Amino acid sequence: MSLQVQKSFNEQAEHAGKLYLVGTPIGNLEDMTFRAIKTLQACDIIAAEDTRQTRKLLTHFEITPSMLFSYHEHNKGASGPELIRYIIEGKNLALVSDAGLPAISDPGSDLVKLAIEAGITVIPIPGPNAALSALIVSGLPTERFTFGGFLPREKKDIRKVLEAFNESNGTLLFYESPHRIRKTLMHLEEILGERSIVLARELTKRHEEFVRGSLKECIEWLEEHPPLGEYCLLVEGIREEERKAEREAWWQVLSLEEHVEHYENEGNSRKDAMKKTAVDRGLAKRDVYNALIG
Repeated sequence: MSLQVQKSFNEQAEHAGKLYLVGTPIGNLEDMTFRAIKTLQACDIIAAEDTRQTRKLLTHFEITPSMLFSYHEHNKGASGPELIRYIIEGKNLALVSDAGLPAISDPGSDLVKLAIEAGITVIPIPGPNAALSALIVSGLPTERFTFGGFLPREKKDIRKVLEAFNESNGTLLFYESPHRIRKTLMHLEEILGERSIVLARELTKRHEEFVRGSLKECIEWLEEHPPLGEYCLLVEGIREEERKAEREAWWQVLSLEEHVEHYENEGNSRKDAMKKTAVDRGLAKRDVYNALIG
């Protein structure tokens, strides 16, 4: 890939179209920003995941676009290139999702890629985001976090994704639908073990709710309180003491030489293998070296 530098507000050709990614409310219409309204008013075309949903938003803010275009997962293959053609011809296009920031767990990311490949300027218009809104009130660590979006449907695929996250010591963020939430929590408990979790639903809406507890407690909660609305799941990352215990467990049965050979077999040099072994065992590298040559 060749280097590309974009200066969104630099002087550009008079008739060059741009792609604007416009954040929209996730429930409360008062979260709409002045800049988002102004951008939607100014753009020639608005591309929406669900045009019926977007029409309600546009009507509320008295926005009448020249063209409201349907762009979603099932028509992106045909609609994407057509939208890019409009922008190349000089039209400004605003992309919105049903709620929140476009291109997060939706086909907007594919349109962004097409635009960048075509040399089109892509401009973000910040707005609400469900995952981050839930994170900042969760009470879980916010210094590091991993967004996992929607988990796959098949159990073997879910396991593969969650096992990859198992070593993360940052908070894990997922989206989930009400009819899958119970099974997803069971998968989390089975694969990640007992963790603290927050169930956030109906964010910014009248029935906004946060349930905080262990995975076991939240599974029991859902048995008594049928799931309603879309959920954000925030899962505690692996604790440092757990990480240390897992890190130490595998080499306990190995001799010092076998421990070093393990890292050499992974492609490390003898020197690096001894260094890694020393870190695992809490020893000075010199002590490992002396023990092996003695």
